[in-house]
Amino acid sequence: MSDALTLPAETRDRAGKGASRALRREGRVPAVIYGGKEEPTPIHVEERVLVKQLGTGHFMNSIIEIELGGKKLRTLPKDVALHPVSDRPLHVDFLRLAKGAKVDVNVPVVFENEEASPGLKKGGVLNVVRHELELVCDADKIPSEITIDVTGKEVGDSIHISEVTLPEGSESAITDRDFTIATVVAPSALKRSEAEEGEEVAADDVPASEQSDEEGESEEDAGEE
Repeated sequence: MSDALTLPAETRDRAGKGASRALRREGRVPAVIYGGKEEPTPIHVEERVLVKQLGTGHFMNSIIEIELGGKKLRTLPKDVALHPVSDRPLHVDFLRLAKGAKVDVNVPVVFENEEASPGLKKGGVLNVVRHELELVCDADKIPSEITIDVTGKEVGDSIHISEVTLPEGSESAITDRDFTIATVVAPSALKRSEAEEGEEVAADDVPASEQSDEEGESEEDAGEE
């Protein structure tokens, strides 16, 4: 499970674009806590601390304990707006978590035992269709990643969600189909070689007279240039 992160915050007294710009000039990032059948709570957090937590790589699927007014509020980040040029955080939405709540999260996929895949050992390539899985999890049991074993996989094999054992308290948010997560495909070098061979065969099928005409036309074009 992803470790809980602690984020100190202060209440925002003023709303609006002007107030938000003023906060950002002071090194603060406006945010809001919503959900839990309570009124939204506008807050602001220190940009430096937020950026550090964003850099962990698992901020979006971690429980964030927001320290506000001497209390800790358990939340889950739902959206981070970034500046289109500088990537500085501009605003954050946090979902307030009630006890026993279930949440939708995107959890990264990690593959293991690639050396035990005959297809990969032969030079095949693991084509990852989904780098993340959309899961419904207990708020206290959000996995940091989902590990998938590729032992025994041959070229042409696919890995579907039905083959994956999800952690206790987690289930796939997509239930209407057995979707593909990854496939083992032939190496690109082999595909290029086959394509080149196909082009050579196609050229051999063209009558010699037509090939000569095409060569003659190319020489004439070159002369005109």
